[in-house]
Amino acid sequence: MSPNGPPRAAPQAAALACLLFNALVWGLSWWPFRQLNALGLHSLWATGFAFALSTAALALWRPGAWAALRRRPQLLWMVLAAGVTNAAFNWGVMIGEVVRVVLLFYLMPVWSLLLARWLLREPVTGAALARVALAIGGAAIVLWRPGAGLPLPASLADWLGIVGGASFALVNVLVRRHRDDPDEARALAMFVGGFAVAIAMAAALAWLGAIDGPPAPAWPWIAGNVALAAALLAGNLALQYGAARLPAAVTAIVMLSEVVFAALSSVGLGGETLGARTIVGGLLIVGATLLASLQSGATPEPAHAPGDPR
Repeated sequence: MSPNGPPRAAPQAAALACLLFNALVWGLSWWPFRQLNALGLHSLWATGFAFALSTAALALWRPGAWAALRRRPQLLWMVLAAGVTNAAFNWGVMIGEVVRVVLLFYLMPVWSLLLARWLLREPVTGAALARVALAIGGAAIVLWRPGAGLPLPASLADWLGIVGGASFALVNVLVRRHRDDPDEARALAMFVGGFAVAIAMAAALAWLGAIDGPPAPAWPWIAGNVALAAALLAGNLALQYGAARLPAAVTAIVMLSEVVFAALSSVGLGGETLGARTIVGGLLIVGATLLASLQSGATPEPAHAPGDPR
């Protein structure tokens, strides 16, 4: 064995463990959002409060991040995209079938192709079109219901999963477009978006009477929200550590374990069932994302990933 083997293997193992931890956090995130909703705190309020706490923690840890963000107004689009990603995904898994929402969220190869062509002028290759066809085919199988006609989104949760995935694809494209900006500025943009967009949406919907306002301060939901914020921040830091030490393709592949964690937890904790159509369609969607991840590994990536925007 090479004398350099063990020292190199240990950091890689730690990096993989961190990526799996981040995937576990997001694969289980639906459960605390539902528990907080049962206490009267809608997922939009919970998302906003959790990311406000995380933003404060990040600002204390990296005090120069605010100045770096203010000097880069172009990152406003990342703020909005990351905010929509969080709000849509967390709302979707709160009200819908967890695996269904997560799978529709992972239709990213479709949106990434269109957005990369539009914003980065990347060529559309035959392999990319094949991945899109695979993902759309998987989505059609997941969405198809006997006698319902075209396999279109059938609920608000379906649409939230799709919108969240499209926003996540936009975040990824914007990260590549602004890869020369400081890591802390991009990370702060995502955290700011996480609370600003969710709070704005929650306030607007509460004003319209579509959702309730936040409940009166009470220990159960406050403690739950603080714990959720700590978990999301820990997951993001774990992703930062792991993504900075592993190839981009490996990071993307390991992050797909979120689908497995979501499926297992939704069955074990949520009482959901996985039908044959969901499994087959899910395999096609995950396969398309996996192929896109392997392809992206052949291209240069930023030295440090800014983290999952959700």
